[in-house]
Amino acid sequence: MAKNFRHLREAMSLKAQTRSHEKAIAMMVNLPLAELRQARAFSQEQLAAELDVKQPAVAKIEKRTDMYISTLRRFVEAMGGQLEIRARFPEGDVCINQFEELEDKQAAP
Repeated sequence: MAKNFRHLREAMSLKAQTRSHEKAIAMMVNLPLAELRQARAFSQEQLAAELDVKQPAVAKIEKRTDMYISTLRRFVEAMGGQLEIRARFPEGDVCINQFEELEDKQAAP
């Protein structure tokens, strides 16, 4: 017989619950677009309406392994997020902002 996950979690020690929660958060830091959309409680249809495209276009975006940064930015912003591009080096991270400047120039009349 299947058990409710909530009951299983309640039976875990506090330390195990904390460790499980930390692992879940770590897993959510690295998500494919489709899983990110689901975690943000958006359907493909809802996101398509936000992006002013049809649902199959959202499905296609989610399957891509290579896309324009502007497409990714629109996808993230449609879910209420903000896209940041960072380069990681041993000395520390660097936020790359030249793409924001390009988009601002394209939007100007």
